[in-house]
Order: sequence, then C-alpha cells, then structure tokens
Amino acid sequence: QVQLVESGGGLVQAGGSLRLSCAASGSVLSITAMGWYQQAPGKQRELVATINTSSGSTYYTDSVKGRFTISRDNAKNTMYLQMNSLKPEDTAVYYCNAKRSRGFREAWGQGTQVTVST
Repeated sequence: QVQLVESGGGLVQAGGSLRLSCAASGSVLSITAMGWYQQAPGKQRELVATINTSSGSTYYTDSVKGRFTISRDNAKNTMYLQMNSLKPEDTAVYYCNAKRSRGFREAWGQGTQVTVST
C-alpha cells in the first residue's frame, strides 16, 4: 500500500511560481513511476507530467512544457513539480499519482489547489 500527500499549492498571480511536493509512504519500493495530474472544476483529470523512478525520464504535456519541471528525490520518497510562469489556465487541483509494479493498483494523493489570478 502506498500513501501520497501533496502540498505546496496556493494562490499566485499570473507569471508567478509555485513548487508542489508529493510525499510517498508505505510500500514505496513498488513505485515505478510518478506523475502529476490536474483537474479543473467540471473537467476530466488530465496528465501534466510524469517521471520514471529508476531512469528519471520525464514527460510533459505540451501546455506546460518549458514552464514546469518534474523531479524527484528517491531518498526522501518525494516528487516535486516546479511551476514557473503560471497562467490562469493552470488553475486546478493538482493530484500526485504513483504507478506500481506487480500489477498493484496505482495510488493517488488528496490533491492540492493551485489558483492563478490575473
């Protein structure tokens, strides 16, 4: 079992920055990849970025490429999302996700609100 807790969300003005954190606990060795998703009110949850636990390879959706950076500290079992040049369109609840080996079901955090004002 894996537990994920997000933090770091808040209210910022357009052009500002935030750094989200996702702390993993439990069976962390089962985690093969982690990612960030965003969900605006009334919208589907959408993938923002992913990072492979072992290789460190990353993926970004086009809308955040060049502005957001995903990273992880395996020793701390923590994943980060550095968000720069924030836009109002980035406003959403951001969820941490962890994919796991051996067919174990993926884990989700509770979400952290990011609000970008004009």
